[in-house]
Amino acid sequence: MLYDIQSDKWREECGVFGIFARRENVALSTYWGLYALQHRGQESAGIAVTDGQVMDVQRGMGLVNEVFRHNLPDLPARIAIGHVRYSTTGSSLLRNTQPLLVNYSGGQISLAHNGNLTNAHEIREELERKGSVFQTSIDSEVLVNLIARSGKPAVEDKIIDSLTNVHGAYCLVIMTETKLIGVRDPHGFRPLCLGRLGDGWILASESCALDTVGAEFVRDIEPGEMVIIDDSGVVTRRFAESDRRAGCVFEYIYFARPDSVIDGQSVYQARFSMGRTLARESGFQADIVISVPDSGTTAALGYSHESGIPFAEGLMKNRYIGRTFIQPEQKKRDMGVRIKLNAVGSVVKGKSVIMVDDSIVRGTTSGKIVRMLKDAGATAVHMCVSSPPIGFPCYYGIDTSARKELIASYKKVEEIRQFIGADSLHYLSLAGLHASIDRIQQKTLCNACFNCDYPARTPGDGDCANNKFLFEPTVSKC
Repeated sequence: MLYDIQSDKWREECGVFGIFARRENVALSTYWGLYALQHRGQESAGIAVTDGQVMDVQRGMGLVNEVFRHNLPDLPARIAIGHVRYSTTGSSLLRNTQPLLVNYSGGQISLAHNGNLTNAHEIREELERKGSVFQTSIDSEVLVNLIARSGKPAVEDKIIDSLTNVHGAYCLVIMTETKLIGVRDPHGFRPLCLGRLGDGWILASESCALDTVGAEFVRDIEPGEMVIIDDSGVVTRRFAESDRRAGCVFEYIYFARPDSVIDGQSVYQARFSMGRTLARESGFQADIVISVPDSGTTAALGYSHESGIPFAEGLMKNRYIGRTFIQPEQKKRDMGVRIKLNAVGSVVKGKSVIMVDDSIVRGTTSGKIVRMLKDAGATAVHMCVSSPPIGFPCYYGIDTSARKELIASYKKVEEIRQFIGADSLHYLSLAGLHASIDRIQQKTLCNACFNCDYPARTPGDGDCANNKFLFEPTVSKC
């Protein structure tokens, strides 16, 4: 049995990386780029390369350093793409790892995908009726089939032709024998940026990957834009328009690395501002501010800065285990949090504590952490969450729970406070969240997990009318 020790977190979607360079070891650069994007997917990793004539791919289950410890692709390549994955669509199996590599009438193509196609099941059924054979259970293979079946002459046109059939979220890096292609969906749900490395070019999910390989950030890929990189340089094409831009707000709350800049917004500054806003909204007073590391740390620092309450490391994180591990007995699940986190008794004993975390999904892990702090001697635990209550699933590339498993969909804030055992609980207001992400216009962010306002077609109807907790206050105290 696999147990997710961060069951109170949404799993990140995936991370993609691509490089076109004649004077670089592209496989090694992709390896380092994926290392920087490891937080976006810890289930599997893969790298595909081409020397201009043939392609090779290496993929495996596990972390980047585990998969490529002894088997980086050794082809003398000039183009490479890479992928780290969490399974949002498709089971956690080796055959579902990416990049995908296929042969078709136009040659070879390799594809890595971050996102989720909300109508992939329907398209797959139609393609199977027409004779297509699928080797995986992931939605990304639907795209590969559509590209291969397109009657358009050029590969760029084949890709655009295939994208006219799909809905949902997709950032793609695609490799042919001679080209590196990047695509961002018309809503811009997921991030993708362009960088320059010497005379080469890089595509990456986040700017932190560019920093890691020593590349210069050039710009973000725009929603509905395709970037084609080959020997002649970089060409861009606008393949689709949308009446609504909708970048995922959770990139700034949790998913992205704090040192990344996405669509002009520093992730670190956004999270620091969320913490400052939490301090103003909640008005909680205590002896110390602590974070649930690492995702709550930046907001906790902002809370401390605004309130004047000192920040302390009240919880210590074990960084030498992955997000999931083998748990042989169901009754030992309670050990999961203690393996990952431990309270620092000398810091919290005899003190009232403000604990800052980025989100609560099911509430089970938060409750265990609160109990851990009180067992270590904390006199009170006031929990602050740097996002509004999550009441609705995400259909755009995040491994979310069914709505019935989202605690904020059926419990009021006071009921959640009682469930987790905190002395106080405050969620950041939606207005406070938007004020903290000050470089991005509110109307260009997707907030559907908070308010059920889905910007693109979803498999379900969202059940928005039945959410009686949608506009209730976000604070509760004993």
